[in-house]
Amino acid sequence: MTEYPPRARNWIDGAWCDSARTGNSVNPATGEIIGRYADGGAEEARAAIAAARTAFETTGWRHDRERRAGVLLELADRLAARREEVITLLARENGKTVHDAAIEFGASVPKLRYFAAMALTDAGRSAEVAPGLHAFSLREPAGVAGVIVPWNSPVVLAVRSLAPALAAGCTAVVKMPAQTALTNHLVAEIVASVRGLPAGAVNIFTESADAGARELVASPDVDVLSYTGSSAVGRVIAANAAATLKPVSLELGGKSPMLVFADADLDAVVPVLVKGITTFAGQFCMAGSRVLADAGVADPLRERLVAALERVRVGPGEDPASEMGAMIDRANVARVDEVVARAATYGTVLTRGGPVESGPLAEGAFFRPSLVEVADTGAPIVQEEVFGPVGTFEVFHDEADAVRRANATRYGLAASIWTRDVDRPRRVGRDLRVGTVWTNTWGVIADQFEEGGVKQSGLGRLNGVRGLEEFQETKTYLHRVTGC
Repeated sequence: MTEYPPRARNWIDGAWCDSARTGNSVNPATGEIIGRYADGGAEEARAAIAAARTAFETTGWRHDRERRAGVLLELADRLAARREEVITLLARENGKTVHDAAIEFGASVPKLRYFAAMALTDAGRSAEVAPGLHAFSLREPAGVAGVIVPWNSPVVLAVRSLAPALAAGCTAVVKMPAQTALTNHLVAEIVASVRGLPAGAVNIFTESADAGARELVASPDVDVLSYTGSSAVGRVIAANAAATLKPVSLELGGKSPMLVFADADLDAVVPVLVKGITTFAGQFCMAGSRVLADAGVADPLRERLVAALERVRVGPGEDPASEMGAMIDRANVARVDEVVARAATYGTVLTRGGPVESGPLAEGAFFRPSLVEVADTGAPIVQEEVFGPVGTFEVFHDEADAVRRANATRYGLAASIWTRDVDRPRRVGRDLRVGTVWTNTWGVIADQFEEGGVKQSGLGRLNGVRGLEEFQETKTYLHRVTGC
């Protein structure tokens, strides 16, 4: 049995720190208290910002790309060495299955290695812009990076922002979610073990409220901010960050449509649609929560999808037989249940699912998958991010109708197209207002290519070259050669 820290603490300026407040870490599958944590806030944020500023200004970190690459590679190795610990704790504290926790972990280590390479290969450009006048531009670290991480995938989403920030030469303050405090402590412990990382270059604190996060947004000593979370909070962050004109990178909510055309292979489609709805118990910004079915295949797809969702085995994340784990807490179960109950008044509930209220799972935050068929794209369950294992089913009649429906929400994070027609994905995909388009797959992310949304799904991009640039500023030099 893995031993967890009885009291998770914050890592600030190269030292472990307690807070005046404490909170309990709870296993959402059982309701059991599994540890306590130091609950940070504005005081911890200010201390972390000061440490990060000092590290940025007084150490050679921002100038030494080889050092940064070495630190990221070592961090990748040390994280990989503790794979089983991280996965086990993440499944227990977050509620997701061991399989889903392994997916999250598996996406984390390669990002560190990719951005280690980016630290070494990032380059500027130069030209003789006029006779004797030479110009060149270089990208420089923006300064102190503030990173605000959500609870649904805390390990990979912390790494996704922290890795490019460090590769760019920034120092960082990472605000982690209280729901995964013990996991946060383990991640901080791994960071603390890395040689070559200056004290204060990475600071990690856990917070149940938002005073510390607000400090990151408002502080003039935080030069760039990366936030992953809801669109509502993202709008507040963007508005408040305007006071200091700091750049913000925001990956926000989504309502990713899964467009299934009549020529699609349903044997391949249905299992992926189920995963799109149930992965991380639907608590995923890229959840494939909208199934758009061609009228020519809607009847068999509807029947097969309902049957598959009703077969999903819900259970504790630590049980290898579980196909979907608990939601983060019982309050969110009640919230999602109310969404489905309201949807029943204007749509057709194809499978109700709902809270598990009896038997061995009754004490946990379990919600069986639900699917609701709707015709009106203005329906609340279509327009609002549910953030739970609930999908909608809509029928379209041609490509134009499919695109119209897919684009009908204020979100634009991702979409998936299922077809055997080699040209259709390009034809349809170019008209979809989203940041990522998958063909005959879903949820695939490549570290080398950018990820992010349009409309109210966010600003900026993470991963890829653009992911590094989010944490950089460009400086141009011009040099007149004498005698020319």
